[in-house]
Amino acid sequence: MKALFVLLLAQLCSASVVPEREKNPEYWRRQAQETLQNALRLQRLNQNVAKNLILFLGDGMGVSTVTAARILKGQMHGQGEESLLEMDKFPFVALAKTYNTNAQVPDSAGTATAYLCGVKANEGTLGVSAGVTRDRCNTTKGQEVTSILRWAKEAGKAVGIVTTTRVTHATPSAAYAHSANRDWYSDGEMPPDALEGGCKDIARQLVENIPDIEVILGGGRKYMYPRNVSDVEYPHEEKQRGTRLDGRNLVQAWQEAKPRGKVAEYVWHRRGLLALNLTRVDFLLGESLHPRVPWHQLGMRGLHRKGIKGVASLGRGGQCPAVPGSAGGRIDHGHHEGKAKQALHEAVELDRAIGLATRLTSTQDTLSVVTADHSHVFTFGGYTPRGNPIFGLAPMQSDVDRKPFTSILYGNGPGYKIVAGERENVSAVDFAHADYQAQSAVPLRQETHGGEDVAVFARGPMAHLLHGVHEQNYIPHAMAYAACIGSNRGHCNAAARPATPLLLPFLGLLLLLC
Repeated sequence: MKALFVLLLAQLCSASVVPEREKNPEYWRRQAQETLQNALRLQRLNQNVAKNLILFLGDGMGVSTVTAARILKGQMHGQGEESLLEMDKFPFVALAKTYNTNAQVPDSAGTATAYLCGVKANEGTLGVSAGVTRDRCNTTKGQEVTSILRWAKEAGKAVGIVTTTRVTHATPSAAYAHSANRDWYSDGEMPPDALEGGCKDIARQLVENIPDIEVILGGGRKYMYPRNVSDVEYPHEEKQRGTRLDGRNLVQAWQEAKPRGKVAEYVWHRRGLLALNLTRVDFLLGESLHPRVPWHQLGMRGLHRKGIKGVASLGRGGQCPAVPGSAGGRIDHGHHEGKAKQALHEAVELDRAIGLATRLTSTQDTLSVVTADHSHVFTFGGYTPRGNPIFGLAPMQSDVDRKPFTSILYGNGPGYKIVAGERENVSAVDFAHADYQAQSAVPLRQETHGGEDVAVFARGPMAHLLHGVHEQNYIPHAMAYAACIGSNRGHCNAAARPATPLLLPFLGLLLLLC
């Protein structure tokens, strides 16, 4: 049986198309020598002060997701395994350990506190130290920790948050909130003891904690409005009505909190966002009901372009850098639902946004970092031949139940299906459909995170500080060091700074959370 399997595998692999150039050993030798020369050039370190910082966060974008997304992107353009993602072109790569202080396999709140605030924390808690117990409001006071976004604002920089999730979601909210529970989106989700204890909901903290964030783009607007207030876009959908118990309109509060003479624009639809003249706006808040509805027609690249140009334009009166951040949160959502096609296409969209940012910035003054908060129990294998469709079948059947299986599988999740007492035969279903839930080993309503390290890609000033294997909380400290913000500024002498200020200060800090 083993010999037959090996023979079958050899026939499949030999039948796959090997590019003619790859048959020549000189191709691989030349490629290796070019890579070697590029590596040698990295000995000339870029030690400039970073005027701009961009953090791209692919929520749930583990290493297996990165690899599969690379193959998918290649296959979408007539290539395959040999293709490169934009993040693959970053010269410095590290690994980050993602565990929470009380969890071997982490959640997005504890990890966000690590890579944004520089402190590891307990699962389910935001912007607080490990001294805070989840759900315990009375453990929060005095345990708040600040983020790199606040460090940038304290240094006079322009900042922004762009996300494809709710802006109150765990991934972006650690940038501005301090909460014993990641799910306290509005006071309508908080228990009485937390309200009586004086804890604030996350949406309120978005408006009050750092009121001068220049750009905020994402979803989740219902948490900004009083309970039962109809949604502006979906007035007849009860589940989209406001959730607040305090009767406050936080959008109005956000606008009223801005200094006299400053223009604060709120948009809730793609049309309004595209119509804005950013040179005449000082602050921008864009909230869809969900960031892909109706932002979806703009696309992640368009959303991030607005975020980058928004921070650049809106920060024009201040110093640079600002700190833009961007998140690809729907990668995580796709994996949790076992829908690998949705997760991987979202990862490809994030990569295209990274390419856009690369074209709009310079490695001489912009430090860009791409990473993930955690992984998922997502895998692909099965000895597939070169060029096998990433969403396709493995080239053989199981030698146990004699049924085919897809290359992509999950360790657990909703894809576990038994038909007539046996594993479902995937050849009888449309496994290439966007909503197909890949088979899993263990049945769960929601697939879980994975516990392995995640990759950290870096380019620009001081990118070499991200190397080797690090604790995840190291990331914002390295970025702050590069930009001379935060507490570690002893190296920031006059000689290291630009001789003259920029006429058009660009970003500062942008957090792009996907």
